[in-house]
Amino acid sequence: MKELLEEIVKSIVDKPDEVKVTLIEGDSTEIYELVVGEGDLGKVIGKKGRNVGAIRTLLSAATAKKGGKRSILEIIE
Repeated sequence: MKELLEEIVKSIVDKPDEVKVTLIEGDSTEIYELVVGEGDLGKVIGKKGRNVGAIRTLLSAATAKKGGKRSILEIIE
C-alpha cells in the first residue's frame, strides 16, 4: 500500500525524489504520513482538496478490499 501511495504522489509532484511516505501501524488503523518537497504541497492537495480526497478514497478502497485495518493519510508540512 505504501508503494502505491508513493507512486500516485510522485506522478503528481514536480520533485518526485523528495516524496517520503512513513507507515505507522496501530491496533485498528494504519496512518500514512506523507512528506513532499517545497512547493508541491498545493499540487498534492489540488483545487478544493480534490486530489487529496481522491488519493484518500483510493487508499481507503484498497485497504478495505484487503480487509482489516482502517487507513488514514496525513500530509506533513
